[in-house]
Amino acid sequence: MTAPVDLPSRLAGRTVLIIGDVMLDHFVIGRVDRISPEAPVPVVCFDHEEYRLGGAANVAHNAAALGGRVEIIGLVGHDAAADTLRGDLAHAAIGSSGIVTDPARCTTRKLRVVTTRNQQVARVDYEQDAEVSGDVEAALIGRIERLAGSTDAILVSDYIKGVISRGVASAAIAAARKHGIPLLVDPKVPHIDYYAGATVITPNHHEAEAVTHMRIRTAAEALAAAARFRERACCESVLITRGEHGMTLLGPEGEAELPAEAREVSDVTGAGDTVIATMTLALAAGASLVDAAKLANRAAGIVVGKFGPATVSASELTGS
Repeated sequence: MTAPVDLPSRLAGRTVLIIGDVMLDHFVIGRVDRISPEAPVPVVCFDHEEYRLGGAANVAHNAAALGGRVEIIGLVGHDAAADTLRGDLAHAAIGSSGIVTDPARCTTRKLRVVTTRNQQVARVDYEQDAEVSGDVEAALIGRIERLAGSTDAILVSDYIKGVISRGVASAAIAAARKHGIPLLVDPKVPHIDYYAGATVITPNHHEAEAVTHMRIRTAAEALAAAARFRERACCESVLITRGEHGMTLLGPEGEAELPAEAREVSDVTGAGDTVIATMTLALAAGASLVDAAKLANRAAGIVVGKFGPATVSASELTGS
């Protein structure tokens, strides 16, 4: 079950507007040779550090790596992390005119202490996740209204860090409807009522179970949960990602089971970002829902073989 062989080449130049919780992933990497005499924890001898785009910014990075033209709407603080994030977005050729600065917040940053063998020792989260309101919410909605008219698809990446309020979600869905373009959502359970009218929602199986109160262990159970999820969320289509069990798609034209394509799993961090970025770009390129899901499934199988938030290129999708 494969997507058309020319589909990856059709992604280049398609425009995607991404709305969501941008983050900066900060990795402090070192060697572990001993346990601390002060507490039963490893002592990490610093070697180097690196930054990667995270959250909705990683979704945008995935879309850009596939050749898409990407604009992102999100929220940062007035701090050094915001400067780093903006610089990394520019380096990845991601438009950031939709980024809103809120001096009352810090930029969301996840600091991970990792060994040179890619073993995570600890994580520190810098964040303020209160839902936006007032002038900040109005500024985000204004960015949506300004940028939606020049895009082929809209993607909502909800990490429940404050950007996706009911008002922001409603503005995104209204903009997609106004311009006749698809809108896809990577959801969070507490916001399930925000997404009514979405074209596609892509919960993982844990999220689908939480929304539907149904157990998902088999393909039949996944399909039944997808049907209930679609009814509960009031969306057109549902793609449930099930890790090593693949994906379950339910749309207006029917259903599909897609077996997992991963050959070697190194790190599942950000795999959902890759799935929805690929699927959105494929729909923007005119692919059918099933073909878009097949391509996203292939992309997920590649990205889980990489460490940390990572991307997939069009050439990797074609095997060239």
